[in-house]
Amino acid sequence: MKAYIFPGQGAQFVGMGKELYEQSSEAKSLFEKANEILGFRITDIMFDGTDEDLKQTNVTQPAIFLHSVILAKVLADDFRPDMVAGHSLGEFSALVAAQALTFEDGLRLVAARANAMQKACEKQASTMAAILGLEDQVVEKICAQVKEVVVPANYNCPGQLVISGSIAGIDQACELLTQAGAKRALKLNVGGAFHSPLMESARAELQSAIESTDISSPICPIYQNIDALPYTDSAIIKTNLIAQLTGAVRWTQTVQNMLANGATSFTEVGPGTVLQGLVKKVDRSVETFSAAIS
Repeated sequence: MKAYIFPGQGAQFVGMGKELYEQSSEAKSLFEKANEILGFRITDIMFDGTDEDLKQTNVTQPAIFLHSVILAKVLADDFRPDMVAGHSLGEFSALVAAQALTFEDGLRLVAARANAMQKACEKQASTMAAILGLEDQVVEKICAQVKEVVVPANYNCPGQLVISGSIAGIDQACELLTQAGAKRALKLNVGGAFHSPLMESARAELQSAIESTDISSPICPIYQNIDALPYTDSAIIKTNLIAQLTGAVRWTQTVQNMLANGATSFTEVGPGTVLQGLVKKVDRSVETFSAAIS
C-alpha cells in the first residue's frame, strides 16, 4: 500500500516550486491563483526571494502548502494514495491532496493559520528545543516536572522529540534533560512555542475559520497528528484539525500505525526530504521516494 506524506514548516528553500511553475501550465495557473487569493506575489518570494523573507511564518506556511498541493495535482493519475498524512502544516496539504478540502479553501485556512500563529508568537516570548537520545517517556516525565509551560510537541522519530514552551520552561527542561542523559538539547531558531498551550489564542482564532469551511470525506484515510489514527469522517477530521495547534504532532506513532496498517512505501510530496529521513528512523527497510513530475 502506498502512503503519501506532506512536510511542514522548516522544509522551505529559495527556488521551491519554480521548476513546477515553468514546466506545467496547470501549476502556473494554480500559483497565479494563489497570488490573487493571498493578495501578494508569494511566487516572487518562493522563486527568487531571500532566506529571511521566506522564513516569515505568513510566507513559509502557504509556500510549503502550495509546493506540496500543486505538485500532487500535477502528478494527476500518478497520485494514487492508499493513505496520507502530513506533519503539522502538512496535514492541510494532505487534506487538499486527498480531496477533502478545495485548493482555495485549503490556502485560505493555511494563511489564516499562519497569521494566527504569528500573533500568538508575538504575545509571549517562547521557543522550542530538539531533544536527542532519550526515550519519549523520560522527556514527558521531565517536562511534567517543570513548573513553567513546557510540553512535548513533535514526536519526530525514536530518540528525537521536540519540546515547546516558554523561554524559562525550555531552559529548565533542557538543563534537566541534559542531566538525564540527552545526547543533545538544542534550542531551535523558531519564533514561538508551536503545538503547546501557548498557541491557544491561535487555536481559538482558527477554530471559527475551520468550522465555517466545508470539509468532505477524503479519498483515502488521513492519519491525523493529534492521535496518529486514520480518519475519513469529515466531522472528526475538523475536530482533530482544530486541536492540532495546541496538541502534539505524533509523527513517530503515525508512521508506526501506517506501517502496521499495510504501508509498503512512503512518498514525500513537497520540498525537502526530512520526512523520508524520519520514516527511515522508524523502519530502515521501508521504501521512501520524493514525488516528481516526469
